[in-house]
Amino acid sequence: MKKDNQSCLTEFVVLGFSDLQTMRELLFCLVLTFYFMALMGNSLIFLLIFLSPTLHTPMYFFLWNLSFLEIGYTSNISPKTLMNLLSENRTISFWGCGCQMCFFILFGLTECCLLCVMAYDRYVAICKPLQYPYIMNYRECAKLAAASWAIGVFVSLGQSISIFTLPFCGSNRISHFFCDIKHVLRLASTNTYKDEVAIATLAVVVILVPLLLILFSYILIISTILTMPVAKNRRKAFSTCSSHLTVVFIFYGTAIFTYIRPNSAHSMDSNRFPALLYTVVTPSLNPIIYSLRNKEIKAAFMKSLTIIPWPSQRFMTEKTV
Repeated sequence: MKKDNQSCLTEFVVLGFSDLQTMRELLFCLVLTFYFMALMGNSLIFLLIFLSPTLHTPMYFFLWNLSFLEIGYTSNISPKTLMNLLSENRTISFWGCGCQMCFFILFGLTECCLLCVMAYDRYVAICKPLQYPYIMNYRECAKLAAASWAIGVFVSLGQSISIFTLPFCGSNRISHFFCDIKHVLRLASTNTYKDEVAIATLAVVVILVPLLLILFSYILIISTILTMPVAKNRRKAFSTCSSHLTVVFIFYGTAIFTYIRPNSAHSMDSNRFPALLYTVVTPSLNPIIYSLRNKEIKAAFMKSLTIIPWPSQRFMTEKTV
């Protein structure tokens, strides 16, 4: 880093919800509950898919990646948020803030790509069922997942480095509960117009382009489903897509609300509660959405319960012997 680009700041103050003193305990309980649900739910799905041979299919391979991603996504934000809700010392180091932003962009962008890949998987499965085993073989699935993660890594590193090599010598107070890219950029002690344009352009590309591809895939999927002669097959096809569509609407809805709108149209502080949705609430809902109507995951879960040597089972076995 060049000497004239070095920051004068060594830490930031994350204001979070400090202006809502009467709600801090309630927010702490809500964030803790949803964080626990996200960890337990995504860890359970991650382990079930990993350990159950019946779930070793392309659809569940991508869901396995998504569960791992959600664990990292919410763990990058929630623990620090919980600490700040209880403590008066809401500081985060300069490089700690940079790492949090980098991982936030990494997990968010990778999820955009994975949701798009999952839509493509459903398109091939429904519109080209006979070619599905050949198109979505293990090697191709691994390539698609690796490409999603690679895009997230390169873009997150590039964006984080470009922002944190700017000079920061003024205010260090972030009016958000984590190091969000827009809020940190506001604190830079230089003209950030070019950076803001680049970020806005990137947001449109990484959010709207995958969303348009997902919508196009589902237009083809729905048109194919409607031509199916058997009602049972139509219901089954719609059932396999409904969970993914629900997650897409929740994730992209909050992302568009937060990052696509122009800054002049809303206050930056109003982003805090929508941000809670996609950083804390959504990761906890995904396991419920994907498992609630999924018979294969339910079956794998019930099978795992039967092979666990519970204390009562061991007692009955010993008694019989």
